[in-house]
Amino acid sequence: MKDLKIFLEDEANTVALGKKLAQVIHPPLTIYLTGELGAGKTTFSRGLIQSLGHDGAVKSPTYTLVEPYELPGIEIYHFDLYRLADPEELEFMGIRDYFSDTSLCIVEWPERGQGLLPEADLHLHLNYAGLGRELKLHAGSDAGVTVLKYLAE
Repeated sequence: MKDLKIFLEDEANTVALGKKLAQVIHPPLTIYLTGELGAGKTTFSRGLIQSLGHDGAVKSPTYTLVEPYELPGIEIYHFDLYRLADPEELEFMGIRDYFSDTSLCIVEWPERGQGLLPEADLHLHLNYAGLGRELKLHAGSDAGVTVLKYLAE
């Protein structure tokens, strides 16, 4: 299974999906999040990051480009590339160093860093669908396929 669609009725469902995903993922893993502004990318990230053990707030790293979360056994890097002017900026910040064997990298607006980011294990695309959201998931690796199989159960 390489593709899956899920309807998310509201914000609580979006957070709950992040929590469910947290039960099956492990590093190294790269997740791309795409979709319109306000579609729920950061909401999903919050559910995932807090379910992995982060107690504090999860804010969008729109201005800092990356927000790190160091937890026991896992390093989480939440990127938001929306304000990236040029993909070359990622080279200056040492982007390749973030993608390691112990890291979970969540990348919002990955198309803005095209050519400098590794391929996604899991690509989540959120669309507005009435009052809810339609989430399209695509597995780009064996790790991604494992996650989709779990979510489909």
